[in-house]
Amino acid sequence: MALPPSDYAALLSELKEVRRAGLVRLRGRALPALEAAAEAAATPSARPPGAPIEVLLRCAVARLDAGTLRSAAEYTLGLAQGTRDWPASSRRARAASLYGVSVERFRKDQEVMVLGQVAEHIVRLAADAGATDAPAAGADGGGLGTHRTVEVRTAGRPVGLTVHVHPVDLLRDVDVIVSPSNVHFALPEAYKSSIAASLRRAAAVHGVTGEVLADPLPTELRRWAERHGASGRAVRPGTVVATGAGALAAQGIRRIYHAAVAVPRAGTNDYDVLPADVTRAVSRALAVLAEEHGRHAPPLRSVCFPLLGSGRGGLSYEVSLRAVWAAVEAELARGAQWDVHFVVRTAEAAAVVERVPAGIRPAHDRRPTG
Repeated sequence: MALPPSDYAALLSELKEVRRAGLVRLRGRALPALEAAAEAAATPSARPPGAPIEVLLRCAVARLDAGTLRSAAEYTLGLAQGTRDWPASSRRARAASLYGVSVERFRKDQEVMVLGQVAEHIVRLAADAGATDAPAAGADGGGLGTHRTVEVRTAGRPVGLTVHVHPVDLLRDVDVIVSPSNVHFALPEAYKSSIAASLRRAAAVHGVTGEVLADPLPTELRRWAERHGASGRAVRPGTVVATGAGALAAQGIRRIYHAAVAVPRAGTNDYDVLPADVTRAVSRALAVLAEEHGRHAPPLRSVCFPLLGSGRGGLSYEVSLRAVWAAVEAELARGAQWDVHFVVRTAEAAAVVERVPAGIRPAHDRRPTG
């Protein structure tokens, strides 16, 4: 798609201003190109929470390739958890470290590329939203219509499912998030781009200069392993461990349920995920929710699932959803009153979830790209 040069140039200039100022210092600054793009890309009936420019930036960055590029963009713009008030020099230094280059080299080379990629995706977001009124438009996430409701009938009664199309760390006011884990409950490093890494990063407590003061998720998982004699060994696939949510409590997230679904493949960096293990883990997560429900005030009620195993686990969106839905539907059919949410990163994945009312049919086993 051809990018309008004037729009692109203006956006790139204003992104540099965001980089210098940081998110906490944007109020009152003139950013007409970003404001216009945020307005153009937003779906009025489904505006996600947050300042429009920040939401736009997060949606654009979410479209970047997972890994170094996306992480560098998050640090450069202050979107990474705990960095919104960092000085520009600290954010630039952290982004440069991801590429293993000097700050000056990063400023002249990689930073230009990173901001350019973000500007391109902002232009595409606005163009995609303008091309159609459908909320799911766009190959990589469409516009900013990031919350949809799907109504299904289970055991003769209607049940509403909420579908979120955005990074998991943007979730607000959902009691429990189910996070995929490997059978060792070894969380990925916080700078990585997986769901588990994003939640670890978002749950961490940072000091005023960005230093990590507390990293609660791996700490709680280690303590659980010690109590249950599981230190240094794998647990059975489908095991679920409940932890607190750390700094995510400020967003209304109260618990993280770590679901062991990924079995490391010996001698590689890859994992194997079996659909049966996903179903077992979801069933167990719902059982833990029932156990913990009344221990909290107010009681836990809502739970959010990603498409477990659809990342490095290699399951297609359809296969993952069938495995998750098998356990969810069984629980709802028994009369459970949970408020069920799904969180996905792309419009393609959202479309798969939205097919639940019509029945989940086998599809080509396309491997997801994100």
